[in-house]
Amino acid sequence: MRIGDLAEKSGLSTDTLRYYEKIGLMPRPLRDGGGRRVYDAAILRWIDFLDRLKSTGMGIKDRLHYADLRTKGAASLTERRELLEQHRQKVAGDIVRLTEMLDVLDDKIDLYRRMEAGETVDPTFESCARTEHAAPPSKKVPKDEHRPGTRPRADAET
Repeated sequence: MRIGDLAEKSGLSTDTLRYYEKIGLMPRPLRDGGGRRVYDAAILRWIDFLDRLKSTGMGIKDRLHYADLRTKGAASLTERRELLEQHRQKVAGDIVRLTEMLDVLDDKIDLYRRMEAGETVDPTFESCARTEHAAPPSKKVPKDEHRPGTRPRADAET
């Protein structure tokens, strides 16, 4: 297939495909008699894999390293596996952090819903992060009351 066909099937622009080829992220394709690039359909699987690595946050440097290792064939299997294992650990940590952030967002959304429903909530004691100082989501805190050991803040963010 030609570069325009590959661009259409992969969702990448022809400029991006040429750039990937130039920097070594994609192997150089064969050329037809007129010098036009001719790609094998198997390149779509490689492009899809590269896109997945990118979407998991793998940087261009590591993707380039992986692509270079791939050109070495079976001799680089262990290095490729190790690179993917290291990246997997990073992704797993990212998932933990993102899950924590979802909890923070859920807490804040719940606070706003309760306030919209007319519940009296003192945002000074509601935390956008889960800490030992945050009021439990179901507990109502009267507006003028504060907890022992805390001080009401006039600039509380809601």
